[in-house]
Amino acid sequence: MELYNGRPDDIRDRLPREIRTYDCLDALGILYQRTDHVPAMTMEDCYAIDAVLGIVICKNLFLCNRQKTKYYLLLMPGEKKFRTKELSAQINSARLSFADADDMKKYLDIEPGAVSVMGLMNDREGAVQLLIDEDVLKEEWFGCHPCVNTSSLKLKTKDVVEKFLPAAGHDYITVHLTGED
Repeated sequence: MELYNGRPDDIRDRLPREIRTYDCLDALGILYQRTDHVPAMTMEDCYAIDAVLGIVICKNLFLCNRQKTKYYLLLMPGEKKFRTKELSAQINSARLSFADADDMKKYLDIEPGAVSVMGLMNDREGAVQLLIDEDVLKEEWFGCHPCVNTSSLKLKTKDVVEKFLPAAGHDYITVHLTGED
């Protein structure tokens, strides 16, 4: 794996959702570095990618309530354990579970293994509420996928929060997760 500045020169074999991500970041003047790799399906797969990027990619969880009337994208440090009970209490939503692949595609135009904050640019109706663990916001750098799990990006957390999210029409709720029972 190599580290590149910006978008790939050759986009012929890239999916439209990945190209839209680069188009969005470039239009907003957000600088980013990129590495291309085999599909990364788990946090374990991300460790080698983290080493190339020089950061730790955060965990991205796409969640919903039991009735499937509310959807959430949770960004949290990769090493923290997710405890449903801990998050449910903070957002007043009981019975949180992982949303299914069809809803992921419908709202974020992303498939399992590629969940990313970048998918919020595809959520024009604002159906997904972004939740960010406070520890993610403390980091200077942010790592995520460009809506595909065969590339990863490194960009400034400040740019994600102050430039990307407003352009995508999303705000966020800061949550405090300990990962403890």
